[in-house]
Amino acid sequence: MTDTPSIPSALAEALAQRGYETLTPVQSSVIEAELDGKDLLVSAQTGSGKTVAFGLAMAGDLLAGADRFEKSDTPLAVIVAPTRELAQQVARELEWLYAKSGARMATCVGGMDMREERRTLARGAHIVVGTPGRLSDHIRRGSLDASNVRVVVLDEADEMLDMGFREELEHILEGTPETRRTLMFSATVPKGIAALAARYQKDAMRITTAAEQQQHVDIEYRALLVAPGDEENAIVNIVRHSDSETAIVFCTTRAAVNKLISRMGNRGFPVVALSGELSQKERGNALQALRDGRARVCIATDVAARGLDLQNLGLVIHADLPRDPATLLHRSGRTGRAGRKGVSALLVAPRARRRVERLLRDAKIEASWGKPPSADEINALDDARLMADPIFTEDSSANEAELARTLIDTYGAEQVAAAFVRRHRAGRTAPEDLRDVDDRAPSRDRNERGDRRDRDDRPPREKRERQDRKGFDDATWIGINVGRKKNAEPRWLLPMLCKAGGLGRDDIGAIRINPADTHVELKPDAAKRLFEVIGNDGMLEKGLRAFALDGPPPAQPPRQDYAPSRERTPGKPPRKPHLNKKPKSAAAAPEKAFDPLTDYIQDDRPAGKPRKDKPHAHGKGKPTGGDKTYKRPKPQGGKKPFKKGPKKPRD
Repeated sequence: MTDTPSIPSALAEALAQRGYETLTPVQSSVIEAELDGKDLLVSAQTGSGKTVAFGLAMAGDLLAGADRFEKSDTPLAVIVAPTRELAQQVARELEWLYAKSGARMATCVGGMDMREERRTLARGAHIVVGTPGRLSDHIRRGSLDASNVRVVVLDEADEMLDMGFREELEHILEGTPETRRTLMFSATVPKGIAALAARYQKDAMRITTAAEQQQHVDIEYRALLVAPGDEENAIVNIVRHSDSETAIVFCTTRAAVNKLISRMGNRGFPVVALSGELSQKERGNALQALRDGRARVCIATDVAARGLDLQNLGLVIHADLPRDPATLLHRSGRTGRAGRKGVSALLVAPRARRRVERLLRDAKIEASWGKPPSADEINALDDARLMADPIFTEDSSANEAELARTLIDTYGAEQVAAAFVRRHRAGRTAPEDLRDVDDRAPSRDRNERGDRRDRDDRPPREKRERQDRKGFDDATWIGINVGRKKNAEPRWLLPMLCKAGGLGRDDIGAIRINPADTHVELKPDAAKRLFEVIGNDGMLEKGLRAFALDGPPPAQPPRQDYAPSRERTPGKPPRKPHLNKKPKSAAAAPEKAFDPLTDYIQDDRPAGKPRKDKPHAHGKGKPTGGDKTYKRPKPQGGKKPFKKGPKKPRD
């Protein structure tokens, strides 16, 4: 290391041994002389070296000009990270950075033995790294004395707010001295972070590195169009095509992780899972398997999108699309770190292309559009890699040469080479055949639709001929065993067909919904593809079944929303309704609509007897007239009913 006078000698020596020749932009920015002792609000891209940056920034406050730490019973620095993995990773980075300074480290994260953490804190630690909930618990229980803390660091502060740790962060900050130095590091600075900084920082200096303006310059973004239902096959081909030692696949749910783990494991990939349902020990074992090469593929939820640093991770696959630009950037930031190149691939269904374009535009990312590698491309690449394998140019030992001559003399050179190729291919997972999908950009855009005023010149809807009928001249009709009586609607029938058979909207024509079934017009090749996927039984989903029709169904008669009115004799007044008409039997009575007034009136009299109740007099509780059918119900037990007295005047 050169030109680092502001870095303590112990840390400079550690950096040199680690192979640091120059510092990253964010590391250089935080150690400038004019920022010494000031609160900092730093935003920099993922993988820019933020951990080493705040380790260097707080060194002067902790060592106070000395080369080594003196014994301290209480922590001097508290570092807060959003996840267990990130907290443990930060602790590992600071251990080698402060190794020659005599610093004692302590890690406090959820899922670990709290009693062991209390014993570690009791023995004394200069730097404590932990998650918000666990650090807050230690402060509340008195096992973490924060009265002498000089520096508090919030790493990935925006993520901690998104995860709902605001109360814990406030409790930690309020439990430390007001004279502390507060360093906030975040990939972005939303309103919540700005408000937190304004409340707990004093005249904080805002640092935005120049590298942050160029989002992930070492990452190649690819948007790959995949036919519905081909997502898992596409992941297999992408991993097979890549030469990355380690790949990570992001899903949005634990169920999706478990499903993909099973699929990839059955295909022969060394795979591990990383999700919130795993214990801390299981997470640690999974990460260690990735680091030492025992596993190549990690299937993870977004819990791994923050702070996870794998040296040999060169491929990120978004099996499920990110919910927002920030999630996309943090997921992709697991690769392309510290100057290494990486690839971030998004699996995009044709119907989601517009959404992905907006996502990339909001994230200020340019991506190349295309398709996942096909089986032929992967096989050709395997052959090319075999031909370029350095094993053919390495010198062979005497034993190897003798065995090679024996094999050639016994089986012949061509047979030996063929056996070698078979053995080479047998050790690899076979690629998947993918359905073709149109990778052309949508031709119509909102700006190309013209002015709304031009629509007034169009003919009425019923007189306009249907457009875009190409491919439906020899259409095939199918039926689905659900109709209008079961609330069938095109808005859920159309996506169901597309998902079940890998169809597009252009493959589906007219949809006629009948009372008991539905008829759908398909292009001939689309119908063939549909039944190849769903089989001869035609099962779609939720008990729905599709079946082929012999030909076009008969045209539907026009629906009548209102019953035709009866013809009346001119001059004859309308008939009055019968008041004393006996009700029809239950079997013959048609089903009528629910009336909230009449349907909730209880009548315990035998059926068939008409009501004889006369209208009540206004304001009276008894009927008037001679026919006294109303009787007050007698109370049970022979007691007289409660009699109301005169109302008392209000004060």
